[in-house]
Amino acid sequence: MALPYLEAVLCFMILMYIFETYLDIRQHRALKLPTLPKPLVGVISDEKFKRSRDYSLDKSYFHFVHEAVTILMDTTILYYKVLPWFWKRSGELVTKVGLNAENEIIHTLAFLAGAMVWSQIIDLPFSLYSTFVIEARHGFNKQTIWLFIRDMVKGILLSMILGPPIVAAIIYIVQIGGPYLAIYLWGFMFVLALLMMTIYPIVIAPLFNKFTPLPEGVLREKIEKLAASLKFPLKKLFVVDGSTRSSHSNAYMYGFFKNKRIVLYDTLIQQCSNEDEIVSVIAHELGHWKLNHTVYSFIAVQLLMFLQFGGYTLVRNSKDLFESFGFEDQPIIIGLIIFQHTIIPLQHLLSFCLNLVSRAFEFQADAFAKNLGYAPQLRAALVKLQEENLSAMNTDPWYSAYHYSHPPLVERLQALEDADSKKED
Repeated sequence: MALPYLEAVLCFMILMYIFETYLDIRQHRALKLPTLPKPLVGVISDEKFKRSRDYSLDKSYFHFVHEAVTILMDTTILYYKVLPWFWKRSGELVTKVGLNAENEIIHTLAFLAGAMVWSQIIDLPFSLYSTFVIEARHGFNKQTIWLFIRDMVKGILLSMILGPPIVAAIIYIVQIGGPYLAIYLWGFMFVLALLMMTIYPIVIAPLFNKFTPLPEGVLREKIEKLAASLKFPLKKLFVVDGSTRSSHSNAYMYGFFKNKRIVLYDTLIQQCSNEDEIVSVIAHELGHWKLNHTVYSFIAVQLLMFLQFGGYTLVRNSKDLFESFGFEDQPIIIGLIIFQHTIIPLQHLLSFCLNLVSRAFEFQADAFAKNLGYAPQLRAALVKLQEENLSAMNTDPWYSAYHYSHPPLVERLQALEDADSKKED
């Protein structure tokens, strides 16, 4: 008797939706609180708190609708076996245009192309509403509809260029992998990850944003001095025109070995009141580098990926698994999709654990910046970024523990103060 794989997956999906909706409700209640958390009273202005509350509630209502539609669509597709139906139809289409549907790579690319079109159709209304209603209502959206469409078209074209060779390589590796399949798949994805980390900021990101060198001046001098003091191999320092799309702000670094680069959003420069606040944010980011957080995170992701591929090799030839989802044959890409569905509970657990580690890293990076003498500036910058981005001021502890990769502002400020108190003692 075949095991009820499909029923188990549907059950897991619905249970996870119920659990996460419960957390969303808790967070929604926290967002509706009419007063600031005590540590933020006198730190955050009442006007900013009201705007943050309204923005967070708008996003929360939108999230409820989006998640409800998503779970309804996903469970319907699986329960009514839409995937096997679509797999057959895509094969018929391949035959009609004169290609060989027996070629699994061609058949798979046709299937994925149709899935991408479907995904774009379903996601487009939500993306439009989020960008041109919610973000615009609260003063964040700077995009025109034409810029939005242009970015979407560029994304589709990139998928059409990069997707086929990657998919073809994965199928070929599975076909010839034999007993070392997990190692070969992981090796390919490892090389691909390094390649994408290299070409994305140099080739892909500039297709969507303009990167210009940070002009000579006090800010550049202070950042270069900080980098030199930490022996950070800074090669280039850019400003990106994030303000063309949104007034949200950020800063990040990238690069391998002795070729590191730092990118500042122009909105970050505009929002911080002085250079030292911006430098404190960079000190925090350099803390991640100095403490090897990026390396540890990359290793963790690679290890988890290898374990996932190992799990896939154990079930990829399971006829019962494919039949449970309505497939008579066993296409490679379908096997990967089904396997991802079967490990949904494990993925959520791992995501929670990774968030715990990420939050610990954030506290460590804050402490690193503080030890460099940037505690007052970092506090001011964190408050300023919280205000300008209208981030949630009140957070439910269960919700933030499960979802947040960064600690809430109250916890970060308290940690900096606790560090000061311990130092004084």
